[in-house]
Amino acid sequence: MKETNTLPFHLAIPVYDLEKSRDFYKNVLGCEEGRSSDHWVDFNLFGHQLVIHYKEKSIEKIKTNPVDGKDVPIPHFGVILEWNQFHNFSNQLIKKGITFIIEPYIRFKGLPGEQATMFFKDPCDNALEFKSFKDFNQIFEK
Repeated sequence: MKETNTLPFHLAIPVYDLEKSRDFYKNVLGCEEGRSSDHWVDFNLFGHQLVIHYKEKSIEKIKTNPVDGKDVPIPHFGVILEWNQFHNFSNQLIKKGITFIIEPYIRFKGLPGEQATMFFKDPCDNALEFKSFKDFNQIFEK
């Protein structure tokens, strides 16, 4: 499928500590809170709908795949941001003391698909990746 969807995505993820996660998404990532109940909370994640749902803690070990000599957590999710927006956001996270799984860095520098990326976890071990492409026309460049 080659179409570009400009509509927001919806993603629901499990969290075992609803209040810590609510604080993280609202006060660390800066997401606006929407509707909520005692078991879930909606957030505006850069214009997309993220919902955290309470679920008991899992004992499943987090898996990784090697990429660029780094251990990329699987699964992970996030948003592709504009270039300057990515750098401003990553600087805000650094100032807030985020512990990165993979610190912000540039992949494919000077090559097709040049991108900035970073990985970190929320309080309930959900892995997030935020990235940006130097040229948005090269998001799917080989």
